[in-house]
Amino acid sequence: MSIFKQLFNLLFGQRHEPTVEASPVAVQEGLVAPGTNIRFHPELIDKLTGDHHLLLSLFGETSHAAAQGDVAAAAERLEAFRTALQGHLLTENIRLYVYLEHLFADDPSTYSLIHEFRHEMDGIGKAVISFLLKYEELATHPELAAAFAHDLAGIGKVLVSRIEREEGTLYPLYTG
Repeated sequence: MSIFKQLFNLLFGQRHEPTVEASPVAVQEGLVAPGTNIRFHPELIDKLTGDHHLLLSLFGETSHAAAQGDVAAAAERLEAFRTALQGHLLTENIRLYVYLEHLFADDPSTYSLIHEFRHEMDGIGKAVISFLLKYEELATHPELAAAFAHDLAGIGKVLVSRIEREEGTLYPLYTG
């Protein structure tokens, strides 16, 4: 288990979600999702998983700084988290979700699962972006520290759960 998952398991408790067996898809370099120009990229899941590690690390640093009362450092780490998250969501939305939805268009149950993940991520993304906007001036408003720590813990629980489910259920669909 990675140090990041251990950290978040300590902070928020470990949760296990059921996984879905990957459909038998002939995954090969150069495969294009039907009806798109989006190609299979063998490195995509490693990149997205690497993004998760970075996001968890930045989140942990933000949480640690907040717990120490260092709002300036927490705000700095939060900005780095925002930048990393936006890049991750864009890559995931285009290169993963669109690809998978087109690839599994003729498999209603798998398509539905992918569509639900995408729809849920849209909601989570909006909530996290709202959180980030709410606290973008944290460094100049230390009176927000208590509310920030509370909201940060809630965001952390959602993100850790989502990352575990993506890596256990969604990503295997891509790699076949």
